[in-house]
Amino acid sequence: MSFLLQKTKSDRFVDVILYTSMVLFGLATLFPLYYVVVMSITPITEVLRNGGFVVIPEKTTLEAYKFIFSSNRVPNALKITIIVTSVGTFLNIMVTMLLAYPLSKKFLPGRNYVLMGIVFTMLFSGGLIPLYLVVRATHMLNTIWALIIPGLVSSFNMLIMKTYFENLPAEIEEAAKVDGCSDMQTLLRIVLPLSMPIIATLGLFYGVGHWNAYFAGVMYLTDKDMMPIQVVLRNMIISPSVSQELNVTSQDMQQLPPETVKMATVVVAIIPILIIYPFLQKYFVKGMLIGSIKG
Repeated sequence: MSFLLQKTKSDRFVDVILYTSMVLFGLATLFPLYYVVVMSITPITEVLRNGGFVVIPEKTTLEAYKFIFSSNRVPNALKITIIVTSVGTFLNIMVTMLLAYPLSKKFLPGRNYVLMGIVFTMLFSGGLIPLYLVVRATHMLNTIWALIIPGLVSSFNMLIMKTYFENLPAEIEEAAKVDGCSDMQTLLRIVLPLSMPIIATLGLFYGVGHWNAYFAGVMYLTDKDMMPIQVVLRNMIISPSVSQELNVTSQDMQQLPPETVKMATVVVAIIPILIIYPFLQKYFVKGMLIGSIKG
């Protein structure tokens, strides 16, 4: 049977084409990130000498990073983003779980009507103006809660978690009930430890969403001290004056081109997610597969 496993010349040719395409696609995907990092550490003299485009710098410098952290705007925005991401992801997971667990029980009265209402929100929304009016009426404007509460539960994520709970063996929960556990004790002591893959998966969804969110900050925040890192980065990119956005004088930026400062800010904004993602990747794939077995 070994001769059946040998690849023909056409098979090897196809493999070469596929691997070459994958390598080229990977390089094309990684090059923008590589270019951003390179531009953030390249001295201004080399940038000007090469017409603003540098692939392999002869020298490197961290002046752009020292500059953005010397201004309180970026560190403060980074602190706001970390708080919103941490608190928001915790509340997202907690509320999503408390909603998904009872809805995973088919004996729950009115379950189908609640699920229909949740699915309805995935198809239709009230619009931006009513949402803004609700946020204003609840006095959340210019607070971090405006970045957390309006998107507290994602219907899509809730349905994924509900499906995961439905796939858990019912005998485990029944045994916990026999031992005298209440529904909340069963959720915390039995279901929660078994649900780490889906919690990590949805935590990554929610966390990345909070970290990259800027539209809510643009809509609900006017106080610059409350703006998250993505809003500050957006304002830097579209602003004609980076020094004004960072609240520094133009003389402070004489040795740094605006593009270098922008690139350094982009790197600072993406590094935390790049660090966290590898630790959650194994849970991410498993949670998505298990959560999509049935609807």
